[in-house]
Amino acid sequence: MADVTLPSLGESVTEGIITRWFKQVGDFVARDEPLLEVSTDKVDSELPSPASGVLVQIIAEEGDTVETGSRVGVIDETATSAVASDASTSSPPTPTSSAPPPPTTRDRAQSSVTGLVLSPVVRRILADGQVDPATVRGSGAGGAITRRDAERAVALGPTEEVVVPFSHGQRRMGQHMAASALSAPHGYVCVDVDAGVFDRLDATGRVTRDGVVVGEEAVVGAAAVRALRDFEFLNASVDGERLIVHRTINIGFVRAAVDGMLVPVVHAASGLSVGALARRLADLEGRVVSRQLTADDLMGGTFTMVGPLSAHSLSSVPLLIQPQVAVLSMGGVRRVPVLVDEGSDVTVAIGRRVVLGLTFDHRVCEPFAAAAYLERVAAILANIDFDREL
Repeated sequence: MADVTLPSLGESVTEGIITRWFKQVGDFVARDEPLLEVSTDKVDSELPSPASGVLVQIIAEEGDTVETGSRVGVIDETATSAVASDASTSSPPTPTSSAPPPPTTRDRAQSSVTGLVLSPVVRRILADGQVDPATVRGSGAGGAITRRDAERAVALGPTEEVVVPFSHGQRRMGQHMAASALSAPHGYVCVDVDAGVFDRLDATGRVTRDGVVVGEEAVVGAAAVRALRDFEFLNASVDGERLIVHRTINIGFVRAAVDGMLVPVVHAASGLSVGALARRLADLEGRVVSRQLTADDLMGGTFTMVGPLSAHSLSSVPLLIQPQVAVLSMGGVRRVPVLVDEGSDVTVAIGRRVVLGLTFDHRVCEPFAAAAYLERVAAILANIDFDREL
């Protein structure tokens, strides 16, 4: 028999939620074939089977929270695909002293609307009551919708108050951010800078020579990375009573998630052109949407950037992602009236502006240095040559 255990899924990850079994008891599974899906506060992962054989026991059901290293299932390596075929059409094999009888598991289906696992009875209740599962807040493990939740939704309809348990991801994010706020003295500086670079970007069609779309975040991100060469102490991590300055710049980009946020990382970003950074960002963005990020994609960040939260946001004040010491934020790029000083003549023209902000650890940086860094980013933006960069 081969035990199926929950492996380590990244730094600081100690538990995960079983969101889906791809196989049921009695099914044959090949070694390295996707066996189950696990969700953590950092990433959703498909776990491969550690062995070939028949899945004879599911210990952790869908919706269960389990610690890393725990047994979640058992595979009989002595069985063959023929046995699996028989198991799908007949009753489970008679238990022996070496193989305890597998427990009966309920049929489940994955809701394409909510992403939650719904039992058949819950699906039937909601369907009969013409209630969209996406409108129901589950009180079960990991936000799962229970039978009582479904019956209440059908009987009462919309109510003024809804009790919404925090999801696993929300709890973990809250813990991380609370620890960050309490452990590091946060400072913040923002500057309003010329964004005429985006007029030049528009003139290129905002695509690279190989067709990759170039967003404003990629342009500012490239300038932020280059400015760190002159402000190395911002590309660093706090380790107890000392500061570790990193020579490699791994920049994380904050992305919204279903129940919080993700920060996929572009590793070794210091030598990337604007076009190359846009290409790396597009790849990460696609895997965020398809939920195909790996633990490695979310690890190793040394500096973080938060792009515009909306087209009309001026600035944001993000918390530090420990143990990093700085986070760059960017507001929406705005068209505004600007004064053009031409010596003795001052005129008004339509220009572009953007607010750049820096959250910093006050043990490492002070406001004057933070402002100087942001001004350096602005100077680099003003001199980007898209003929060479794209």
